[in-house]
Amino acid sequence: MDKRIRIAAVIGAVIFSIMVLTSPDDLIPLPKPTQGAGNDAVSILAEGLDKPRAIAVSGDRVFVTEKDGLIRVVQNGSLLASPLASFRPVDAFDGGLLGIALHPEFADNHKMYVFLTYMDGENLWNKLVQITESDNKLQDAQVILDGIPGSSFTNGGFVKFGPDGKLYVGTGTVSDASHLPQDPGSLAGKILRINDDGSIPDDNPFPGSPVYALGYRNPQGMTWDDQGGMYVAELGPEKNDEINLVTAGKNYGWPERECAGGPGFEETVLCYDPSIEPGGILFYTGDIDFEFPFLMASLRASNLYQLDFEEGLASQKPILSGAGRLRDVVQGPDGSIYVITSNTDGKGFPDGKDDKLLRIVK
Repeated sequence: MDKRIRIAAVIGAVIFSIMVLTSPDDLIPLPKPTQGAGNDAVSILAEGLDKPRAIAVSGDRVFVTEKDGLIRVVQNGSLLASPLASFRPVDAFDGGLLGIALHPEFADNHKMYVFLTYMDGENLWNKLVQITESDNKLQDAQVILDGIPGSSFTNGGFVKFGPDGKLYVGTGTVSDASHLPQDPGSLAGKILRINDDGSIPDDNPFPGSPVYALGYRNPQGMTWDDQGGMYVAELGPEKNDEINLVTAGKNYGWPERECAGGPGFEETVLCYDPSIEPGGILFYTGDIDFEFPFLMASLRASNLYQLDFEEGLASQKPILSGAGRLRDVVQGPDGSIYVITSNTDGKGFPDGKDDKLLRIVK
């Protein structure tokens, strides 16, 4: 089926969930997932997280970034009192300590990577920091990529290792009026691709540049399917959230185009109007019995969805709701699914135990 599917409207269940969760006096208790084999379960691994942004999993440890600068560790189901590392990022609404990724050989080299926002003079910037840890403590940190333009509201900030062993970074635009996402010489509004030491791969589409694809407003999540296809979820300006199938060197439109292709621009796989604010996305390969392979966390719609990008809106079904805004979703090595809520981010209605790290198991 043609992947170029435009979603003209969000189903009533999504709109309903947005309406319900806009009242701080009407919070919904956390339910079990509504899809699967009938014996799936949700557990809360950690509570009291402060503005969590991203998750990475290795063995019995889950690493969570908090926007204000801490890397928290949840080990054997318990949140450790001491953070692994503490940074001093800038205090910006969509900036701070954001994405996190573990090196493919993390078990041996203990290297992780984080995306960090800072201020130089009057300008916001982002950098990628490589961290070496030992026994949940920082041993070394070095900047491997710098000079990424920052933004208070459209900052991007995810980092993921791809199946090719390269590190991918999603960056946002400095403002909705900026045309830097269309400039191949700028690192704003791009998907970047680098080696694990920050050097530039020889097979990048723009020689000598970390730019892999361009034309992004505020990318929030990335995943790869079982054929190696790379998908990116992106926030639009109140509407026109996008899911795109990313190809090296291609242009995904912002700010010239939203949810449409045309000469020089790639067609969008999915477009959400009105917005549901997608967060992390995941191509699930474990043994929980979902009907469709892609999972997507939603901030505004406050659901974890399963869907098939080829089938489009008709395939989209909620599998977890009632926890409020959902920011990121990742798969653990045993096939379990980890999700973080985002109710303390300034746009939600936190209860006394937010934010939470959740685990879905079969």
